[in-house]
Amino acid sequence: MTNQETKPLYVIKKDGTTENFDISKVVNAVKKSAARVLIEFTQEDLDKICSIVEEKVAQNPKNEVYIHEMHNIVEQALESVNRSVSESYRNYRNYKQDFVRMLDKVYQESQKIMYIGDKENSNSDSALVSTKRSLIFNQLNKELYKKFFLTVEDLQAIRDGYIYIHDMSARRDTMNCCLFNVGEVLKGGFEMGNLWYNEPKTLAVAFDVIGDIVMAAASQQYGGFTVAEVDKLLAPYAEKTYEKQYARYISMGLSFEQARKEALNDVQTDFEQGFQGWEYKFNTVASSRGDYPFITITLGLSTCEFGKMASITALKIRQGGQGKKNCKKPVLFPKIVFLYDKDLHGAGKELEDVFEAGIDCSQRSMYPDWLSLTGEGYVASMYKKYKKVISPMGCRAFLSPWYERGGMNPADENDTPIFVGRFNIGAISLHLPMIYAKAKKESKDFYEVLDYYLQLIRKIHIRTYEYLGEMRASTNPLAYCEGGFLGGHLNIHDKIKPLLKAATASFGITALNELQEIHNGKSLVEDGQFAIEVMEYINKRVAEFKEADGNLYALYGTPAESLCGLQVTQFREKYGIVPNVSDRGYISNSFHCHVSEDISPIQKQDLENRFWNLLNGGKIQYVKYPISYNREAVKTLINRAMDMGFYEGVNLSLAYCDDCGHQELSMDVCPKCGSKNLTKIDRMNGYLSYSRVKGDTRLNEAKMEEIKDRISM
Repeated sequence: MTNQETKPLYVIKKDGTTENFDISKVVNAVKKSAARVLIEFTQEDLDKICSIVEEKVAQNPKNEVYIHEMHNIVEQALESVNRSVSESYRNYRNYKQDFVRMLDKVYQESQKIMYIGDKENSNSDSALVSTKRSLIFNQLNKELYKKFFLTVEDLQAIRDGYIYIHDMSARRDTMNCCLFNVGEVLKGGFEMGNLWYNEPKTLAVAFDVIGDIVMAAASQQYGGFTVAEVDKLLAPYAEKTYEKQYARYISMGLSFEQARKEALNDVQTDFEQGFQGWEYKFNTVASSRGDYPFITITLGLSTCEFGKMASITALKIRQGGQGKKNCKKPVLFPKIVFLYDKDLHGAGKELEDVFEAGIDCSQRSMYPDWLSLTGEGYVASMYKKYKKVISPMGCRAFLSPWYERGGMNPADENDTPIFVGRFNIGAISLHLPMIYAKAKKESKDFYEVLDYYLQLIRKIHIRTYEYLGEMRASTNPLAYCEGGFLGGHLNIHDKIKPLLKAATASFGITALNELQEIHNGKSLVEDGQFAIEVMEYINKRVAEFKEADGNLYALYGTPAESLCGLQVTQFREKYGIVPNVSDRGYISNSFHCHVSEDISPIQKQDLENRFWNLLNGGKIQYVKYPISYNREAVKTLINRAMDMGFYEGVNLSLAYCDDCGHQELSMDVCPKCGSKNLTKIDRMNGYLSYSRVKGDTRLNEAKMEEIKDRISM
């Protein structure tokens, strides 16, 4: 090419830098584009493409060409040789442009995270470097999920706000909340981090090893991580410590009675130090995700000596709090759930002392939350029939039954369900008042529009089961190889698909109160009939999907944290400000009455009971106690909730002065020393969180506005 010989030609890249024009780069690019559509160019084809490109470039009067001009030239050359390859080349260019836009968005978000912080998840301290890094990665992962997993239909639905896909930053990698089978992992020893751990021989070692297992395994998932019936889990190791210490004291010449007393004191000390160690670890050591893992323990049913000791000690440690002398306050993790059986915990019953310790703890620190196993409803029915406990995963998610031999349905009357060792693969929530507004605006039947979004969620769940099934067991060895999950004794190279048959996927709902409001201008306190009809309809459709697809779908009352503000913004953009629907900065959580309703705790329990058995995939009921540490009031309402079959939370709103240690239910300035250096703990949804710490809050503005409006919650 004569013109090129007389003068050098430069290509100006996107970043402004230049490089010499090199025809071999064109050849490589077109070969790759051809390979993507399974075409292989002949040398004659390549020569023709190069000739056209060189001719076009030579016509340029300057000795430089911009990269976008070069792409157009190559595209034209390909068009004259093979249109399929030309289209492949063009699509790849668009794909790279999409990536540029996506990375720009990630960059913008990363700048906000670095210099402002993030309050989407109250369990994350975005001031920490490790958390900032994790949040930035999460933003990238979220964009990759939207780019490569979702359809245009899905993207439109989430962008408009009709559905919300929870945890998009993690759904490509792993599963959601779980009931991790720690006992199965411990039994006989296990491998973690290429090291072999022997099964603990003492209680103190058991606490340490269980803490390590929990932190390692919880880092490999998102959502709540529950260690179920921890009193029964720890009791055998307490027995080992007792026997070892008893034998030691006997060998020292102590009497049987004195040896027993000293050995029991040693076990008690190990329990106290063990639970305190967990509280330190679970509240100060962030996971690889950058947050403090949402750890829950359930307890209260063990009737043996050491099981009772475990429950009572855990509750007393929580009640006593952690911190400087005279400035102690309760920690947030692990969340404690008390498993209530009226035949064990009633007055004069075998575990009355355990129950009273739970009441003492709740009236001072809000936890434990209380799960009825002998009232009415789904959870209680499983316990009464099979003596199997369905502990909540995290704050409120419950597993559907999976039977040992029959799977989704019992093989016969002797088949029993399994709950421990199972998990959820994610939740997607419907924004019900927004779907109603869409139907009204477009003059369509509400249920027709609702069906469209239910089907959309169903398709995403199906793809999620298929996608996660291709992952290898090596992604979470404690769960998939060491028995943490049901069937989890796979080889590290095995796919996890067989384990997913027992996993649930959730259809969530938000703003049921606002749905009733937009329907007839009445709240759930004033009416609620339409809301009930909608929930019954969704239950019917989800049951049909479950039967047709063979997947364990469940209906879930969504605990909207940052979502409570996002959904208002989305509604306003589409349908403006509607009184009692979008005129506040937040929407109501799941099926709850509006927080500003001036109703009594008993009225709230009765009103929300209408929806209780319509949300068996995830639910919690809570009431606010507008009284100062009134133990009898707390006890009365918990007993009532247990008779009704609730999973009940105590809501007090706690405030602590970090300077002098004074505490009240609510204060913004310490009345004792005048300090504003306060820690305030409020119920987020089904869990507790800091609404104030060192002058700031980890909660978003919408949630803080909701907390200010609370009367009945």
